[in-house]
Amino acid sequence: MGQAMQWDPRQYLAFANQRLRPALELLARIPLEAPARAIDLGCGTGTVTGYLRGRWPSAELAGVDNSPEMLAQAAQAAVAGPPVRWEQADLATWRPAEPCDVIYSNAALHWIGDHAAQFPRLVRLLAPGGVLAVQMPRNFSAPSHVLMTTAAQAGPWRERLRGRMHAAPVADPAVYYDLLAPLCKSVDVWETEYQQVLMGENPVAEFTKGSWLKSLLDALDEPERSQFEAVYRKLVLEAYPKRHAGHTLFPFKRLFIVAQV
Repeated sequence: MGQAMQWDPRQYLAFANQRLRPALELLARIPLEAPARAIDLGCGTGTVTGYLRGRWPSAELAGVDNSPEMLAQAAQAAVAGPPVRWEQADLATWRPAEPCDVIYSNAALHWIGDHAAQFPRLVRLLAPGGVLAVQMPRNFSAPSHVLMTTAAQAGPWRERLRGRMHAAPVADPAVYYDLLAPLCKSVDVWETEYQQVLMGENPVAEFTKGSWLKSLLDALDEPERSQFEAVYRKLVLEAYPKRHAGHTLFPFKRLFIVAQV
């Protein structure tokens, strides 16, 4: 989300159930019963922010995102309880007016760079006893993502996409432990690989089109945009074949961090 990218909330929400499960599992692991101030950093469409409000009905709650498209969708979300403050800001430079009890970030911080500086920075924005809770995808070595590079190198769009092809943005779990342990009284880091069962003609391509693939598509104009996407869709369909009843199994690894100061 640190990239200048126009998000399509409808495409992102096409796999809302698969994206929601890790968000709720992260929320369940936060060991605070009644934080005074909580932030949903990278709140997107506000779906998960509503669950934060449900768990902490009396907290001062804000949803922060750098996408006006996502925030417009969030503002229409039916979040019960006291109003949520929606704030547009660059996640890499955002600072709260006061220290926070919870900074919660689901599937957002992989869009910003320099985690060696950013994670300690976020911890320092916490009040004493506060919690930084983060979930990031770590599926960048899977065919769904590797084949983006293959497709990017397979046509006349190669040069236009060269600057968009980056190393995996999420490090090994031990890297985050080493960054946070000296600053926190407890750090819990774990990974889960979800065996996502998807429906549709080419569901893995549709899933990535709502996130990582979009950054490549946005760099191209027609007809190259459609041509590049067609190459990727063909490759990814071969890599993730149909299974029982036409379903597709899409293993997806996610990294979780819960750090308390």
